[in-house]
Amino acid sequence: MPEVNWIAVVVAGLASFLLGGLWYSPLLLGKAWRREAGVTDEQIKTGNMPKIFGLALLLCLLAAWMFATFLGPRPSLALGFGAGFSAGLFWVAASFGINYLFERRSLKLFLINGGYHTLQFTIIGGVISLLSS
Repeated sequence: MPEVNWIAVVVAGLASFLLGGLWYSPLLLGKAWRREAGVTDEQIKTGNMPKIFGLALLLCLLAAWMFATFLGPRPSLALGFGAGFSAGLFWVAASFGINYLFERRSLKLFLINGGYHTLQFTIIGGVISLLSS
């Protein structure tokens, strides 16, 4: 198993989770996301939010851990940001794009979700490289 900076993983995971909280909040894109995704006020009120947020945080931490493993022990800043941006845009967002085409989802929803994951992995890669140097 490759050497992993666990502090960097936790900080990167938390940063990506916090980004999601801001990105999908009414302050930024929350209203547009809810409209495009078809999420109603009732679904928000009746959903098990502690479970949803807890599992989302766990998934952010797992994504950061695996990305740290992918980057290696001491990635350069250019590698961290470049690989993060590339993974977010060309792996995650492109995969969403394929699904959204067949599901007939809107371009706006694709841009919201794909944009989040592109920025998410850019931040994860940047944090890991900054804290692992």
